Amino acid sequence: MKNVIVGIGSALVDILAHETEAFLHKSGAVKGGMTLVDYAIVESVVSDLKSPPVVVPGGSACNTIIGIAKLGGSSRFVGKRGAGPMGAFFEASLVENGVEPRLLQSPSRTGRVLSIITPDAQRSMLTYLGASSEILPEEIDENCFEDAAVVHIEGYLLFNPVLMLQSMELAKKFLAQISLDLASFTVVESNKALLDRIVDEFVDILIANEDEARAFTGHTDERRMIESLASRAEIAVLKIGSRGSCISQQGNIYMVEPVGDGCAVDTTGAGDLWASGFLFGLVNGYSLEKCGKLASACGYEVCQVVGASIPDDGWKRIRKLLD
Repeated sequence: MKNVIVGIGSALVDILAHETEAFLHKSGAVKGGMTLVDYAIVESVVSDLKSPPVVVPGGSACNTIIGIAKLGGSSRFVGKRGAGPMGAFFEASLVENGVEPRLLQSPSRTGRVLSIITPDAQRSMLTYLGASSEILPEEIDENCFEDAAVVHIEGYLLFNPVLMLQSMELAKKFLAQISLDLASFTVVESNKALLDRIVDEFVDILIANEDEARAFTGHTDERRMIESLASRAEIAVLKIGSRGSCISQQGNIYMVEPVGDGCAVDTTGAGDLWASGFLFGLVNGYSLEKCGKLASACGYEVCQVVGASIPDDGWKRIRKLLD
């Protein structure tokens, strides 16, 4: 039975730090967005932090795949890590969380993301891709897609278009559904022409938040955004933060109520873990409404902690929805 969810993306280590709006402005990061920088800039900004950061495995697709494993799903992550201690830490964390790693190695430094979390719980990212950006299309082989029901690809892979196209072509060859998370409005704005082509040709499940959907569709009205997304993919998702989400399939739009009180400690990983619950539900045959409810629970729980790792008591609350 094809039940594996494969994630393809950047093997990154997250460096999470709470700082002020003034610090964010000085850092050069775009509020709520992702800015690609070199290693020296990340190290320089880290050296200015007021207190030691939290360091955890990260990367959008990786966060999603770990969440699926925590829910009891079969998951595999494909990426490239560095050969040093950070790379070893990243791979060991995958195994510890129940994910099958398919990691290539590079002598370069393992990629890392400095997420600056401001008092409004918004996260703004400075990203050094490092080894994660060095995957060659020919290094992605057919074994990566064995028994794949869904192949989930992060929008950040748009910065490596040949790799993204190779991955999607192989996924289609193995008759897997392709899920694409648009990742960041800055990514959409930088890659609009390529994104249009990829979505129309390959994507079955299209996931976006309001900012990403606005950049992709050109609309500002929520109804028009979800209708535009739905015209491009079999299943379309519009996440509207603390107000919940909209899911569209075959002309039907389902409104998913938010879980919890809408308060957040940190929004890092909120969209990634939302996708964990949604894709896990789809592969296991849940209704779209139940998929959305599970997704919302995962998104809520990760917002109650710093970083994209939900603690055990949070997973216990989420699993009650599966009973």
